[in-house]
Amino acid sequence: MTTATKATAEIRGLSKDFGETHALKPLDLTLKKGEILGVAGPDGAGKTTLIRLLAGLLKPTEGTVTVDGFDTILQAQAVHENIGYMPQRFGLYEDLSVLQNLNLYAELRGVKRNEKKETFKKLLEFTGLSPFQSRLAKDLSGGMKQKLGLACALVKRPKLLLLDEPSVGVDPLSRRELWKMVKGLIDEGVSVVWSTSYLDEAAWCDKTLLLNEGNKLYYGDPKGLIERVQGRVFSVSGIPEDKRRQMVKELLEDPNTLDGVIEGAKLRIVVKAVQDPPFDAKGYKITPINPRFEDAYVDILGVKVGGGSKIADNIEPVQPTSEYAVQADNLTKKFGTFTAASNISFSIRPGEIYGLLGPNGAGKSTTFKMLCGLLKPTEGIAYLNGRNIQTASGRIRDELGYMAQKFSLYGTLSVQQNLNYFAGIYGLSGSNKESRIQEMVDIFELKPYLTSIAQELPLGFKQRLALSCALMHSPSVLFLDEPTSGVDPLTRREFWNHINGLVRKGVTILVTTHFMEEAEYCDRIALIYKSKMIESGDPEAIKKAAATKDNPEPTLEEAFIHLIENYEETHEKT
Repeated sequence: MTTATKATAEIRGLSKDFGETHALKPLDLTLKKGEILGVAGPDGAGKTTLIRLLAGLLKPTEGTVTVDGFDTILQAQAVHENIGYMPQRFGLYEDLSVLQNLNLYAELRGVKRNEKKETFKKLLEFTGLSPFQSRLAKDLSGGMKQKLGLACALVKRPKLLLLDEPSVGVDPLSRRELWKMVKGLIDEGVSVVWSTSYLDEAAWCDKTLLLNEGNKLYYGDPKGLIERVQGRVFSVSGIPEDKRRQMVKELLEDPNTLDGVIEGAKLRIVVKAVQDPPFDAKGYKITPINPRFEDAYVDILGVKVGGGSKIADNIEPVQPTSEYAVQADNLTKKFGTFTAASNISFSIRPGEIYGLLGPNGAGKSTTFKMLCGLLKPTEGIAYLNGRNIQTASGRIRDELGYMAQKFSLYGTLSVQQNLNYFAGIYGLSGSNKESRIQEMVDIFELKPYLTSIAQELPLGFKQRLALSCALMHSPSVLFLDEPTSGVDPLTRREFWNHINGLVRKGVTILVTTHFMEEAEYCDRIALIYKSKMIESGDPEAIKKAAATKDNPEPTLEEAFIHLIENYEETHEKT
């Protein structure tokens, strides 16, 4: 990446308070021309506050921000002329087409009429949206929406591009395409601030700023942060499939273990201090491995997420009533002439985690909704615990819990009102209802938010509330549609501790995710692309299916991309 000596942005003594809340504590940093700064941290760390201060949308409590030499408060108009801003929430007009959105933003940014045609042509080609100019924004896939958001931020070429979690809810293929687009801008001298909950993205940046509760924990080359855990990261292999979840739980109870996650057939363990042996692996093979940014992130935060789950501890083991808990039998769904899902078939055993992977718009959520009875299949049958979900009695739905891709609770109701409502529709009443709600409040630490309106909650607590409502009635089958999209790595670990704990008690999980690290937790996964299931198997089998001479041991993300590209090449030839 190219850099020059002239600073695009300078921050000196910058802080921001909201009442008694210190959203951002005194901060100094310099962003050079053609440099990308990755901003990472847990929910509420101050990432969005920093970006809004850089955009001149917030007034600092103390300190100054300059962009291309202009003060964001004293010379706001000049600053706005030099920045492009893509907010965290989709900021486009969903009832306008791609081209209409571009026109609107061009008008707002003062793009001259005689410049529009050439500008739009370049942006549409740059983002790959040329074939979709007349499509309404609301009908775009998640990845295409983000590309349109980026195009609108670039209708007037900025000197500083501010991207607030641009890859939230975006599949790995689209995420890499977004990154390539931004990399091209960097090579042309545009400076970029990219906040992210994907820590591999933070590691790709020239510099990384790690925030926590408004405090700067680290600022500099991401490699410098990774070095702090050198020699403290290990892989444990040779563990039987039915022992891995219990094994990672036990290792996380070791006082010297800082972090532990499942990676397919192996465990990845980070220890607090170098010692020999690093931990008791019960006779299984321990291998030192290279650290990654996420290992260092957990280490510098100093917060250990244990391996247990109070939710799982408080439920009775699920007794299977059928050989398969969930079955998809040639499920097909057509909307007019468009086929959203085509002949999808798989079976999930009780107490198994099954993952559906695929790009945005591939057909995952459509398949999901058919399996839980929210969509009627055009063809095929969905079974839950051996019964056809379309013809069985309505009470069959009491056996499943569903957490939708988008926040699906009642946004204008309070947290307490949502809990009361969902407990009621699942048939809980009296003291049983009260005790179950209190259990969810305690486990998910919702007490400070009980009177808060649900739609105004921080993202991590929105997801906690949604999961608590889905689990209110102790279902035997749990459907999770991108349950951790946009939340920070520590919150993801907390969620997966609950998921793993529930599975240990025999609950069956069907999950979709764009985090390939999460897909490693699954017992088996299916890759869906262009409405079809193109590959299935356990994570190791999926990686082996994508192995090549040049890349004999691909990561799951590399396998995901390779298999889709290979499918495209094969079908182009046929």
